[in-house]
Amino acid sequence: QVQLVESGGGLVQAGGSLRLSCAASGRTYGSYSWGWFRQAPGKEREFVTRQDWSSGRTYYADSVKGRCTISRDIAKSTVYLQMNSLKPEDTAVYYCAARTASYGSSWWDEYDYWGQGTQVTVSS
Repeated sequence: QVQLVESGGGLVQAGGSLRLSCAASGRTYGSYSWGWFRQAPGKEREFVTRQDWSSGRTYYADSVKGRCTISRDIAKSTVYLQMNSLKPEDTAVYYCAARTASYGSSWWDEYDYWGQGTQVTVSS
């Protein structure tokens, strides 16, 4: 079992930045690929970014490409999501997820573990 805890969300003005963290505990010695997803009120959960365990390769949704960066600190069992140039449409609850596979996925239902989410609100 792996437990994930997100932090770093909050209220920020448009154009600002936030760095979300996802700390993993439990069986963190496994090989996990990571993903970040978000869900706005009344909308489905959507893919934001992912990082494959084996290659470290990253993938981004078109809506955040160039503004967001996913990274990992293996020693700290922590994954980060740096978000810059935030827009009001980025407002959502952000979730990190772990998948016990060498590569990640853009589909939320292919992940094995989820955090509780952290709220990001971007004011105009």
